[in-house]
Amino acid sequence: MTCRFRPLLLAGVALSVSLFPAAASAANLPPIRTSASNAVAECATPGRLMAFLKERNPKLDSRYDELGSHYMRHGEALGVRWDYAFFQMILETGHLTYKGDVRADQNNFAGLGATGKGARGERFSDISTGVRAHLEHVVMYSGERVENPVAERTRNIQDWGVLTSWQKGFSRPITYTDLAKKWAPGSRRYTRDMQTIATRFFEGPCREPDPRPELVAEIRGTSGQAVAHKSAPPETTVSTLPSAPEAKPDVVAKVEKKPPQVQTASMTPSVTLLNPSEADEPVKAVEASVSVVEEAVATVDDQATVEVAALPSGAAAGAAVTPQKDAPPAKAKGSCRVWTASYGGSKAIIIKAVQDATTNYTVLDVNEGAEKREADAYINAYAKGGASVGEFSSQSQALEKAFELCPEG
Repeated sequence: MTCRFRPLLLAGVALSVSLFPAAASAANLPPIRTSASNAVAECATPGRLMAFLKERNPKLDSRYDELGSHYMRHGEALGVRWDYAFFQMILETGHLTYKGDVRADQNNFAGLGATGKGARGERFSDISTGVRAHLEHVVMYSGERVENPVAERTRNIQDWGVLTSWQKGFSRPITYTDLAKKWAPGSRRYTRDMQTIATRFFEGPCREPDPRPELVAEIRGTSGQAVAHKSAPPETTVSTLPSAPEAKPDVVAKVEKKPPQVQTASMTPSVTLLNPSEADEPVKAVEASVSVVEEAVATVDDQATVEVAALPSGAAAGAAVTPQKDAPPAKAKGSCRVWTASYGGSKAIIIKAVQDATTNYTVLDVNEGAEKREADAYINAYAKGGASVGEFSSQSQALEKAFELCPEG
């Protein structure tokens, strides 16, 4: 967020007031990673953030009292703008009212794996772990590799390079605006709603005394109290150039190409549609209005916000997929589609399944010795009623046959 200041006289005291553009544009949300020019707002303390949250959800369960502290603790360890991750959490959960598919007892604060149509998504053992999972997922979007991530979804997306080509398109630090466009590609309001939440915090509680100033000192292990009152967040500038390399915590390593781990049938394969047709409908996310966000009566859970991408009908929640523009499950009647999916092996099987009068041919990479087990697992999760129609020594041979069977596209 580029924060500009102007003096404002109030009761004879000069205050610095953060100005936010009336119409938040795509460049306004800050970079995901912290740096010398992109620090977390000083007024964004656990005490103020929780006061802001409780104003909008007066019935907030007391078990969330330390939620802001968890975001600060894990956020500083990971070097991430955790204040904006907190705002995203508010948007995703509807101020922790959980009106969508995700339930409160899952400790899932970003809808990880909740891909719509009743899919609950991942479950984490406690609030701290759930916060860590959210922040690690955000770090992953920034282009940094998270070692041993908490969330299975984060691990799958990393191992299969789902975001790699997208990330390589940036010559500057990736921002929360970039994240929002990828996270909720069908929503025109996701970025603006995050901006609205941030603006209301910075123009409200940010300028009020911290109700629990001792929390910052406790988290950082310092003596004394945190700054009790700051009128506005520090000025930050969204850089158009890559920032200088900085020391990163042990949990994060520089992006590097790694061979995908060998998957088993219990893991989620990477799935890609190769020949989408013009008849296929683009994936659209339900848009959340600002008023709905403020009333905390609906959440972004129903947006299928988590890396929306094409999957065969019946795909399991939390699948790590390669996003393809305008490539949802095929719906054209009497047509066919060719997909690829992989458990990491060198052999390939063609699986045929019919859904809504559309014949789907999936070229599934399988591991030698586990062909039947992995094919059965894929059919059970992705291609109900399907069957293997051929086994090949390589994916290229299987693809040639698949496009003979389905020359469309």
